[in-house]
Amino acid sequence: MTTKRNHAPLAPIDLAALRRYDAPTIANGIETFDVRPWTEGFMSPQIRCIFPEMGVMAGYAVTGKIRASRKGAASYSRHGWWDAIGAVSHPRVIVFEDVDETPVGAFWGEVQTNIHKALGCIATVTNGGVRDLTEVRAAGFHYFAASIMLSHAYVQLLEYGQPVRVGGVTVKTGDLVHADRHGVQIVPFEIARDLPAACEKIIANERKVIAFCQSDAFSLAGLKKLVP
Repeated sequence: MTTKRNHAPLAPIDLAALRRYDAPTIANGIETFDVRPWTEGFMSPQIRCIFPEMGVMAGYAVTGKIRASRKGAASYSRHGWWDAIGAVSHPRVIVFEDVDETPVGAFWGEVQTNIHKALGCIATVTNGGVRDLTEVRAAGFHYFAASIMLSHAYVQLLEYGQPVRVGGVTVKTGDLVHADRHGVQIVPFEIARDLPAACEKIIANERKVIAFCQSDAFSLAGLKKLVP
């Protein structure tokens, strides 16, 4: 089970810079580099932010696949999984693909949150379910999930370190994940350090348009001139 990173991690200051921008602004910035189709790289609305008040999250993916629909001996070593998490740079984001046709049990609750937070994780992203919302909110751990569930059922981790498919996006261990109340996206490493500057240009242009639209000087002719 591999946990090899795809790219060298960003310097902490570069990662912090990405957290200054909400997800739509980051998405707009990515588009300016034309590194992927504008319809790719972000997860479907199926994956929703459970704690929108927590703001922006950015970190490095650690991937795995889970199942909860039937009994079975765990096919992994907890210690091996924890070691795999430790092989990825801080801060870490657990990205779990629930392989059940209809998810029935939550891996994530108060206990797993506290274990993984102690291991340097700040969030989970999953097409499965989450629970223990009051306790996890208090812990400051981000949840991005497809559903809220009351039971863990027979949940078990089937494998880890391999690419997973969540919300229509393939995620690999080491990928750079950015998310907030709007959704979850993967930031290409090759442009990550240049994104803040691109975002600032976008924000500046948007402010000009908005300010004009809100001003007494607004006119259709002026709008056409400002936005060709």
